[in-house]
Amino acid sequence: MNVEEEVERLKVEIQRLGQIQPDGSYKVTFGVLFNDDKCANIFEALVGTLRAAKRRKLLTYDGELLLQGVHDNVEIILKPTTPPPPAEGIATQS
Repeated sequence: MNVEEEVERLKVEIQRLGQIQPDGSYKVTFGVLFNDDKCANIFEALVGTLRAAKRRKLLTYDGELLLQGVHDNVEIILKPTTPPPPAEGIATQS
């Protein structure tokens, strides 16, 4: 699995394990992700996948390197996905 595929899988897992927020984002703690059996089987390097997603600005969390135990309560926020704006010149129904 390449990095892009892992990041997409991570988004799915955060949605599965996290709580949806009023703004459409999802919130989950690092401990919940790290200790989930399914995530453990999917991600060879969960922390590396989280860092890749953070660099792509798909999610946010405090700090750079998350460590199991020490950072279990760090909240990871998957940003809401926004639909693309309508193309110019195309009328939209109101």
